[in-house]
Amino acid sequence: MASSGEEAKSGSPGRAGTGTEPSPTADTAQLDTAEDFEVLEEEEEDEEDLSELPPLENIGRAPAPPREDAQASEQGGGDAAEDPQEWLDVLGNNLLKKKTLVPGQGVDTRPCKGQDVTVRLKATLEDGSVVEENPALTFTLGDCDVLQALDLCVQLLEMGETALIESDAKYCYGAQGRSPDIPPNAALTLEVELLAARDAPDLELLSGKEKIELANRKRERGNFFYQQADYVLAINSYDIALKIIGSSSKVDFSPEEEAELLDVKVKCLNNLAASQLKLDHYEAALKSCNLVLEHQPGNIKALFRKGKVLAQQGEYREAIPILKAALKLEPSNKTIHAELSKLVKKHTDQKNMETEMYRKMLGNPSATSTPGKCKDKLPWSIPWKWLFGATAIALGGVALSVVIAARN
Repeated sequence: MASSGEEAKSGSPGRAGTGTEPSPTADTAQLDTAEDFEVLEEEEEDEEDLSELPPLENIGRAPAPPREDAQASEQGGGDAAEDPQEWLDVLGNNLLKKKTLVPGQGVDTRPCKGQDVTVRLKATLEDGSVVEENPALTFTLGDCDVLQALDLCVQLLEMGETALIESDAKYCYGAQGRSPDIPPNAALTLEVELLAARDAPDLELLSGKEKIELANRKRERGNFFYQQADYVLAINSYDIALKIIGSSSKVDFSPEEEAELLDVKVKCLNNLAASQLKLDHYEAALKSCNLVLEHQPGNIKALFRKGKVLAQQGEYREAIPILKAALKLEPSNKTIHAELSKLVKKHTDQKNMETEMYRKMLGNPSATSTPGKCKDKLPWSIPWKWLFGATAIALGGVALSVVIAARN
């Protein structure tokens, strides 16, 4: 899971395959159309105005492969090595093909999922334009760190093998492309050489700085998938980041590193809740929000999303106080204002419907009648004064009868 020194210069594993990331300004403009408060965690300077935050940070990652694709790749992997001149249809749909240019050292030298692999990469568009050249790109195989096309096909490379990969846009940057150098729906040709494969480092032996950097890379990868509307893979990346943060350690961390790890954890949980909301996984999203609030009771994003989860479940009575608490912390936030107003109206409508239903059940559908009060007297009702007098006379008669019986 660790990156090489060359990687630090050329970009993180999530950039694997194609070019530099868009500028922050471009990201913000692109993502402002997202649903209100579907904001994911940003850099510290962006935390002040939640309503203006772009949903993601450090965009520029490419989707990673579904697991079933990887299995399909492994089934047909040996053919290309046997005949270097033949194209291998990796997935059987003619959208991802691999051809060996320089044979490798044998099938038993292929890398395994979970290993850190280093490749030489050159990516071009159909017109021959080079959009990426990386002499030593390192990433974790099978961790959704890179393009689907790259992650799928590197599993089929033998050590030392050089291969040509032709991929449809579906397994690269899809309909969105990557500004400014990769247009939407662009197919890519990748020239890849497998240079090294090694076991991932032991999480228990990572320093605080290494653990923070690794968790942040996985979180950023999740943000990319979120921006691509691939919420399942986004959740997968956030889960990997949280696993890294929560792993035990044999190394002592400084208080500053502990605080930074907690900050990354909170961001991952908040972003995880946003992804779970998109998939209508309300109980999971509620759990993620509660975990954030355990660490930071005043976290506005967690309060907002928790209120939104409860509202989606129809629990308006519980959701409204939570949103009011968020609004108290950020009185000028228009997004919270709008959501709270909407919930208050829904709650009022819900109460009115319930009241009307109870009236009908009790046989009193009139909306103007007041329960417990009767304006018209019943025709057979007896004034209370007459009733009191009759009772007194009856008691007197009983007493007199008792006195007479005693004398006799």
